[in-house]
Amino acid sequence: MNGASREALAAARERLDALTDSTSVDVAKLAEELVAVTALLHREVSLRRVLTDPAQPGEGKVELAARLLSGQVGGESVDLVSGMVRSRWSQSRDLVDALEGLAATAELTAAQKAGALDDVEDELFRFGRIVSSNPELRAALTDRTATAAAKSQLVRSLLGGKVNPVTERLVVRLVTAPRGRSLEAGLESLSKLAAERRNRMVAVVTSAVPLSDGQKQRLGAVLANVYGREMHLNLDVDPEVLGGISVRVGDELIDGTVLDRIAEAKRRLAG
Repeated sequence: MNGASREALAAARERLDALTDSTSVDVAKLAEELVAVTALLHREVSLRRVLTDPAQPGEGKVELAARLLSGQVGGESVDLVSGMVRSRWSQSRDLVDALEGLAATAELTAAQKAGALDDVEDELFRFGRIVSSNPELRAALTDRTATAAAKSQLVRSLLGGKVNPVTERLVVRLVTAPRGRSLEAGLESLSKLAAERRNRMVAVVTSAVPLSDGQKQRLGAVLANVYGREMHLNLDVDPEVLGGISVRVGDELIDGTVLDRIAEAKRRLAG
């Protein structure tokens, strides 16, 4: 998001934090209601455009949103959405993306309060690795001809009772309503949101053999010193790298694997 949308999202996140800090708010229900509003505005393009039209007065948009949502979702959700439509958005789609992100953030906040955020982060990462290594499963989860109910049932059969309920809900929503994203991109986005809850970054670490606890601690400390923020390590084991490790933080790749050095040697010989 750029410009006005970034500012509007920052304001919406502050309002969400205020809501989730309250013990009287059912955070899981709030997340579910925000998902429903996301689906409505994704489906009703003309409504979305009206609610983000900068030429329309803010109070008029607030009244329209309140009229549509009152009785359908709780007061907290109505207030949050009302504040969002009062803000200025660079593109109408940004409002929907923001709502979807807030719904996921609410779920992750609930996990954090329960002391389960680390588990959810790890489970999202592991599920992504399972999908990437199983083309048939990925095809089934991304099949455009399959119904949302069928995809939901498949996810629940895979994850039900094996992961945190927050993880299961997040994956079900991603698979049943991808909104044009790849499954991998959606899972990566969720991982980043989880990391942001602790104001930390995510490093994807690939090694030939599992790292020891000491190695993980030392690597985490080094990366935190380099990037100036706490680092969450998503660990992947791939025997094909032969030895060493590779670390990806965002778009930056630090590759120290034997396989990479062999490939570099071949490039030099070929040159």
